[in-house]
Amino acid sequence: MDDGLDHLALLSRFQGAFLALVPDADPRAPVPACGRWRVRNLVEHLGRIHHWAAAQARRRHETPLGRGPFDLAPFYAEHAAELRATLAELDPDARAWTLLESDDPGSTVRFWHRRQTHETLVHLHDLHAACGRAVDDVAPAVWADTVDEVVTVMQPRQVRLGRVGPVERPVTLQATDAGRSWTFGAGDTVATVRAPARELALVLWGRRTPEEAGVVVEGDPAALTRALDGRITP
Repeated sequence: MDDGLDHLALLSRFQGAFLALVPDADPRAPVPACGRWRVRNLVEHLGRIHHWAAAQARRRHETPLGRGPFDLAPFYAEHAAELRATLAELDPDARAWTLLESDDPGSTVRFWHRRQTHETLVHLHDLHAACGRAVDDVAPAVWADTVDEVVTVMQPRQVRLGRVGPVERPVTLQATDAGRSWTFGAGDTVATVRAPARELALVLWGRRTPEEAGVVVEGDPAALTRALDGRITP
């Protein structure tokens, strides 16, 4: 969907916000909702993902970065800049390796503009959470795009790879502050889930439970639980 968002500008903004917080974050601090991860794991993960995505956009295998440990701020800054430079250099409509099927028309460099924007936004939330803060300056339209990516790209890919089953009792997701809605699953919906776009996105990414996010469910509440069951995102 062409939502008018400038994903490259958003990516740069979110990378800058992430990097600005790294020096003040305790590398040993746990990252809420991310299992055994500590801040060090989070920062290294996002730097590695940027490096990998830059190679995917160029249709090349990435150069191994080694096991570390790394000096976190310089490590992240280097690979954030690598990704930005790569995406700025390449034609957005050029073919790329992506998370889609190789013959999918969407398998272009532009895919990585969006994917890395949302990867960075979700992990920016994680880093803020590890520091006892919240990301509260991101427009609802951006969070709504995060929801859209999960519903239309990430969860269908997980189903395709056999990592999770299809949503058998579809639910309607409504972003109350963004004027958008989605059908999560195929067929007639049995429940409608309403919440601000940020809360919907964080629920889909497993960062908050529906109860923590304060979602309102009309219809069968168990349908939402079943829809969220399993690895709907990587």
